[in-house]
Amino acid sequence: MSQKSTIAVIGATGKTGRRVADRLTGLGHEVRIGSRQAEPPFVWEEEASWQPLLDGVDGVYIAHPDNTHPDAGAQIGRLAKVARDGGAKRQVLLSGRADVGFMDTVEAGFRASGADWTILRPAWFMQNFSEMFFVDGVLAGELVLPVGDATEPFIDVEDVAAVAVAALLDGRHAGQIYELTGPELLGFEEAARALSEATGRKISFVPISLDAYREGIVASGLPEEYAYTYSGIADGKLAYLTDDVERVLGRKPRRFVDYARDAAASGVWAV
Repeated sequence: MSQKSTIAVIGATGKTGRRVADRLTGLGHEVRIGSRQAEPPFVWEEEASWQPLLDGVDGVYIAHPDNTHPDAGAQIGRLAKVARDGGAKRQVLLSGRADVGFMDTVEAGFRASGADWTILRPAWFMQNFSEMFFVDGVLAGELVLPVGDATEPFIDVEDVAAVAVAALLDGRHAGQIYELTGPELLGFEEAARALSEATGRKISFVPISLDAYREGIVASGLPEEYAYTYSGIADGKLAYLTDDVERVLGRKPRRFVDYARDAAASGVWAV
């Protein structure tokens, strides 16, 4: 890719997208923001909104808001084809780690787009403790979750963004599927200890049965399906490490204790 490129970042207000956009801008590339809040807005359900974003770009980073949505795979495939036809040869898709059949459904159209594609399949983000699922639990001092003693190779979103930028700017990553994990398998008991040390407060992990968790979800007014968010951790099928971050970046991925220390210093868990 040329020294100064124009790259569309779809999902640019999300955890990975905003970091990808910031890194690209810092390297001197022009970034076009793809989100409902952008001007003009980008809307997944309105294909007419895609063209203004994609016309004349050299590359595109794609983060769909919900890879489990029945239309996600088809939408991603169509967008990748439109982008490729408009000249975006380098494309990077944020996918996920799940069963092969599900991932094939999400990724098939993207791989068939004719682009020089790269697919990222990250583990659960460390930033879920500070920016999403687990924030309230950390603030309350209790992580009450139906995951038992299962472990997860949590990854720092900054590492995911760094790999995404490398893949967007270097054609050597074309055709690669990278499973991105952190450097260690971590149970929630261990994560709670690291968070306790970082915050100076006692944060406990409280295991709960899936049935009890589901009842709590329904009682709080959330969809029952939300309870199954953690099944990918609880079943242990993805509790393994890869060296893909190190192969791309030439360094090891960040440790959870370092993430927790810096997140605590930012004040996100101040009570």
